[in-house]
Amino acid sequence: MIDLRSDTVTRPTAAMRAAMAAAEVGDDVYREDPTVRRLEERAAELTGKEAALFVPSGTMGNQIALLCHTQRGDEVIAGEGAHCAFYESGAGAAWSGVQFAFAGRGGLFTAADVEDAIKPPQYTLPRTRVVAIENTHNRAGGRVFPQDDVLAIAKVARAHGLALHLDGARLWNAAVASGRTVAELAAPFDTVSVCFSKGLGAPVGSALCGGADAIRAALRFRKMLGGGMRQAGVLAAAALYALAHHQGRIAEDHETARAIARAMRDAARGAARSGATSPPATIEEPETNILYVDTPGVPAERLVDAARRRGVLVGATGKSTIRAVTHLDVAPEQVAPAASALAEALAEVLSAPRDRGHEGARA
Repeated sequence: MIDLRSDTVTRPTAAMRAAMAAAEVGDDVYREDPTVRRLEERAAELTGKEAALFVPSGTMGNQIALLCHTQRGDEVIAGEGAHCAFYESGAGAAWSGVQFAFAGRGGLFTAADVEDAIKPPQYTLPRTRVVAIENTHNRAGGRVFPQDDVLAIAKVARAHGLALHLDGARLWNAAVASGRTVAELAAPFDTVSVCFSKGLGAPVGSALCGGADAIRAALRFRKMLGGGMRQAGVLAAAALYALAHHQGRIAEDHETARAIARAMRDAARGAARSGATSPPATIEEPETNILYVDTPGVPAERLVDAARRRGVLVGATGKSTIRAVTHLDVAPEQVAPAASALAEALAEVLSAPRDRGHEGARA
């Protein structure tokens, strides 16, 4: 099977496993693991921040950042579908006691949207404290957040005394796609979470990066949330290997996503010419390694099943929407078969009799 459900499904390469086996370790709760400390120094250097903290997951990195920046009852401004609000099991409400105000449409927003979302300083209202940006934005189709908008948003946030957090789980992809450095993209933010287990292909781990004071506070919150690990150098070694060897190949994932999108568009056009009974599919042009396909009137599970029968795994993200994510475990010789299989699967579901019950449910 060619697994395109997520870029989290990658497995360590033989060389990465060797680096893990050879890692020098210590007790990181005592801050005595030298490999973890090297990873934290490297993450801080790459993001242009004073310090960094190794954490088990991007979710923990985001939630520690919210704990650092907020008090209970505060409000966080984020884009629609933001991971920290949408995919983290309600952790913002459970741990920080915050609520979210969503700005803009489709995950991206502007400085004017932030101005509109900031609450006036009245005691009857929640206190706006943080602006959180996700780059790339998962549910927006892996889109890169325009840096000019980031800078304008940061200016507004500073004028209102708000903190800025960057959910940069796929910031490596954003840097490659935009031609900017990771440090440049991270510069406007107080805290930045970056993930090693997605496009970089490490098995576990993220880093929360920021000022020295913020990371000292984050260390306590990491322990509080159960993220203090002992001989974690075996995991940090994988992340260090990924940073050294896998950043340069991320552009290949972006091209693979575009190749799959082209094949699926051709299939959709062919189905339309043959008189398909369903409306045309919407196939977004990938900016990075995430491709969304919407098939109005056709349940997403049908396309997921048709792809699985052809040897490709994708995931349903809505009633009629699927997501395919490319990554380093998709070998070059698998790109054409994956694209062909998904194109055939799409042609099959678009040509099948339309599901009237599903159409009514959507209406």
